[in-house]
Amino acid sequence: MSGGDSNLDFDVRRNSAPVSDPERAVLLANPGFGRIFTDHMVTIRYAEGKGWYEPRVEARAPIPMDPATAVLHYAQEIFEGLKAYKLADGGVALFRPDANAARFVDSAKRMAMPALPEAIFLESLRQIVSIDRQWIPQDPEGSLYLRPFAFATEAFLGVRPATEYLHLVIASPVGAYFSGGVKPVTVWVTPDYTRAAPGGTGAAKCGGNYAAGLAAQAEAAEHGCEQVVYLDAVEQKYVDELGGMNVVLVLDDGTLVTPPLTGTILPGITRDSILKLAQRAGRAVEERPISMDEWRDGARSGRVREAFACGTAAVITPLGMVRSADGEFTVADGGAGEVTMGLRQELVDIQRGRAEDTFGWVQRVF
Repeated sequence: MSGGDSNLDFDVRRNSAPVSDPERAVLLANPGFGRIFTDHMVTIRYAEGKGWYEPRVEARAPIPMDPATAVLHYAQEIFEGLKAYKLADGGVALFRPDANAARFVDSAKRMAMPALPEAIFLESLRQIVSIDRQWIPQDPEGSLYLRPFAFATEAFLGVRPATEYLHLVIASPVGAYFSGGVKPVTVWVTPDYTRAAPGGTGAAKCGGNYAAGLAAQAEAAEHGCEQVVYLDAVEQKYVDELGGMNVVLVLDDGTLVTPPLTGTILPGITRDSILKLAQRAGRAVEERPISMDEWRDGARSGRVREAFACGTAAVITPLGMVRSADGEFTVADGGAGEVTMGLRQELVDIQRGRAEDTFGWVQRVF
């Protein structure tokens, strides 16, 4: 079976001891984010010369690993994040999973890993959503967060791409990403850390990018901020992105401005969706460098009326106060702007089947 084979039959092995209905109901009453997991997982193996093989849906369980497993030493690992939503008619759908599948392929190529065919990626999502559908929360902000990931499993010590890999999908019922729901957050512009440099792995969704940002996130917390803002690695002047979200400014004429995809920031699917919604509504969209001076001076003059961060986990989060070593400033009155919340509502309504999906983004599972 070749690595490009997309016709794999999944062996479904149901968990013999799933969480009981009463216990699951208690867990779903307040799931938080990323703390609770469903009964099953998907696993698919890869070996050089054999390709992808042995696709399974099985009970979620620990993964046995040799101490010399390559990912532990050389960090060959990639992941994705997307959600399954309850629709207004009672069905369940995924939002733009094809975009996640394509980005997963791009990340694999950057990390010198074999690319999982997009059809297999999509089927692995459908498999876990179908078997664990009862884990989707009923709460209006609730969804089933899906985490597909792959890593090198070959046991060896040597700097080269591994020859064996494991692809998995796990699922977690989630509520709002930030405690307290949607409200403006305060962000810290780090003077000490950069997220990625030209030619690096900034555009790949790999664990190393996030591990490298933990110190900066801790620095932000020390300054009373919920998130960190990274500047470019070359001039330390232009906004790249937040720790896990893209940044968008709203100008006084309604224009949306966001940093361009030059390889140092993650090409967010939520980001792309928001820009398309804005353009459909007749708003101008500019993908260009944003300096911190422009953001600060624009907030003080009124030219920058709103600012928000966007990503799969939080969807859209208003940015209220911005702190840095040079002081702090507030965007408008520090509240959630009309354009920001309007775009968020429009996107969420499409995701949950409450509004017409003219883009073909919503893919029904059942």
